[in-house]
Amino acid sequence: MSDLQRTPLRDFHAAHGARLVDFAGWEMPVQYRSILEEHKVVRRAAGMFDVSHMGEVDVRGPEAAKFLNYLVTNDVAKLFPGRVLYSPMCYPHGGVVDDLLVYMRGTEDYFLCINAGNIAKDLAWIREQATAFAVTITDRCEDYALLAIQGPKAVEIVQALTGAKLGLVKYYHFTEGTVAGVHCLISRTGYTGEDGLELYHAAGDAVGLAEAILTAGAPHGLELAGLGARDSLRLEAGYPLYGHEITQEISPLTAGLGWTVKLDKGTDFIGRTSLLAEKQKGGSHQVVFFKTGDRRIVRADTPVLDADGLMVGRVLSGTLSPILNESIGSAWVATAAAAQPLAVDIRGAKLNLHLVKPPFVPLKKSS
Repeated sequence: MSDLQRTPLRDFHAAHGARLVDFAGWEMPVQYRSILEEHKVVRRAAGMFDVSHMGEVDVRGPEAAKFLNYLVTNDVAKLFPGRVLYSPMCYPHGGVVDDLLVYMRGTEDYFLCINAGNIAKDLAWIREQATAFAVTITDRCEDYALLAIQGPKAVEIVQALTGAKLGLVKYYHFTEGTVAGVHCLISRTGYTGEDGLELYHAAGDAVGLAEAILTAGAPHGLELAGLGARDSLRLEAGYPLYGHEITQEISPLTAGLGWTVKLDKGTDFIGRTSLLAEKQKGGSHQVVFFKTGDRRIVRADTPVLDADGLMVGRVLSGTLSPILNESIGSAWVATAAAAQPLAVDIRGAKLNLHLVKPPFVPLKKSS
């Protein structure tokens, strides 16, 4: 894996027994002890994830807000300093370029967090769209490391290391301060469905900060967690993953993310015409979530069958829920078939899909 990109914590992971794998061109920890146990510890206490492979972009200038409101489907005008916004950004045909977080630091100062596998594509797309606006786009990916501390005890653990009043930082808000002596952008966000924090900080401070949090968190049950648990946690929460529930072909409306598409926000945005037409006419397919009552994992791309055995869609994501102890997943299916009995064939065995509205388990996000 010598040609893979590495985060500043690569050697830290190896020293703590991580199994390292290729993830989107990065050498990343998929697990330490076991995905099952790391998943459960996040639901029970807290887990710490290295997500430094994510991309960061500064968007600054007198038309920064105007540009971002054109770039993404959600309403950037609702932001204020200290607020975070989740949004897809779309192509003109309504398919998704990526989903991202928009941080407002000031009236002309915004910060984006984008997906690791899409960094080059996203930056090219953002810069291309920005040419007509008085705005500067700066790639900050090399400057930042990012730690996610997630779980019901996460905020308590980090609070012991900072003077910032974390109880005042609401869900999808952020502040800035020092954590264990390291300057951080402290964000009340995450990808697990649990309460928690994401700490953006200088790449050179990553190892010291990670060690300090691990030491402080140990008495509270905090453990290191890898990308395997991150994926099973996000699927239990019903969160989309780019390349699965949202893609260049799967729009936010098809994915059930209509709440992020503000067709009436008072300004045009990329993809609006196509998304408006989809909403008015209805889409031919939709993303659904399912459980099976069986432990056998339903893998991505498994055909979804109707009562007559005809293929009406395909599985997008699938895993074993450690909390429910059964297989869960998502699928892209024909809208006309979504209300009918659906099933998959797993090595000759028929498994019925029981459609559910996520999250699959009760979650403890901060209000």
